[in-house]
Amino acid sequence: MKNLEIENGIRHLEKNDHLMASIIKKAGNCKLKAHREYYSSLLEAIIGQQLSMKAAESIIGKFKNYFGGSTPAPELILKTEDQVLRALGLSNAKVKYVKDLSEKLVCKTITFRKINLKEDEEIITELTKVKGVGLWTAHMFLIFTLCRLNVLPVGDLGIKKAIMVNYNLKDLPDEKTVLSISKQYKWEPYNSIASWYLWKSLEF
Repeated sequence: MKNLEIENGIRHLEKNDHLMASIIKKAGNCKLKAHREYYSSLLEAIIGQQLSMKAAESIIGKFKNYFGGSTPAPELILKTEDQVLRALGLSNAKVKYVKDLSEKLVCKTITFRKINLKEDEEIITELTKVKGVGLWTAHMFLIFTLCRLNVLPVGDLGIKKAIMVNYNLKDLPDEKTVLSISKQYKWEPYNSIASWYLWKSLEF
């Protein structure tokens, strides 16, 4: 069902936005796909905040290797000393964030149970209870984990850069301009697919 929705979204974007159509032609099929690794996804999103993709992958790799090659259970993270986590490449702030996520899961302050059935806003409210999880991290979770198709991460630097380059703006757009471009080129209800292609365009 999702694949069909993505195909419909691509056709919608091609029809309404000639600039997006040329990105789609170069980038090929949209690779967004839902999965159920909710905890692992959010943990990795926290670790990777404000890092390049390469740096994030390196630290996540070290982190998992330390715990035997897989995502450690929340209880195990809570038992791990802060200096050990720092030695794996996590900043002081991120050590607090991953421990807060772990504690809230253990205490059931937040839950991933049936999260895929909730509305976007409910999910954002749930996830942002965790220290260090803001709107950007929640948006990444909605797009890359749950494959919600109409999320526009207005604060994302990559999205802003791609819009500036592809839509011939002199400066990085602010959040209001990102929203107005989405509206002007009729990205809705497929903002996530448009975002995916904007990120891809930075690789050309």
